[in-house]
Amino acid sequence: MQPTAADPSESPAPGAQTGDQGGTGQGNNTSGTPSTSASASATPGQSSAAAPAPVPASGLCPDQNISVVLYTDKPTYKTGDQPQFTIVTTNAGLTACTRDVGKAAQNVVVRTLDGTRTLWSARDCSPLQTVNNQQLQPAQQVRDNITWSGTTSSPGCNKPRVQIPVGAYQAIGKIGERESAPITFNVVAPAQEP
Repeated sequence: MQPTAADPSESPAPGAQTGDQGGTGQGNNTSGTPSTSASASATPGQSSAAAPAPVPASGLCPDQNISVVLYTDKPTYKTGDQPQFTIVTTNAGLTACTRDVGKAAQNVVVRTLDGTRTLWSARDCSPLQTVNNQQLQPAQQVRDNITWSGTTSSPGCNKPRVQIPVGAYQAIGKIGERESAPITFNVVAPAQEP
């Protein structure tokens, strides 16, 4: 089973915003060592046994040299809550390289549990285009937070936004074209007061 919540001992990116604007736009919460709790049971998206690619002369990290892992701040939310996603990008290559980890490269997508229908994308209504090129040493991680309003969205934000219903959902994180493995979370009705 995939983890759905970030380890509480990990601190969120400083200056994280709320609402659909998500994160700091800087993606600058880096660490020189990988988080063992984050990778212990998580399966980074598309991280098959393929060997890391050589870094091109441009010094940019190729997609196969990064891993992307997405976490939620808790596994279950009440209707009306604003889930916070943490997207973790790691240089899985053998040499240092540069990667844009800013809002222009990031996306979080919430789908139905079976993955057949997209309900929300971080880029739909707040398409922040901040570029944040970071030089990443091997195993170095960059974290950023994206907060979701719990409502639907559409490209260009041209349809009315509605609260998602009670149920189970999946989400993926993306940096460029590199996707995380899907994670799952639940939305439940608020407790009724007696």
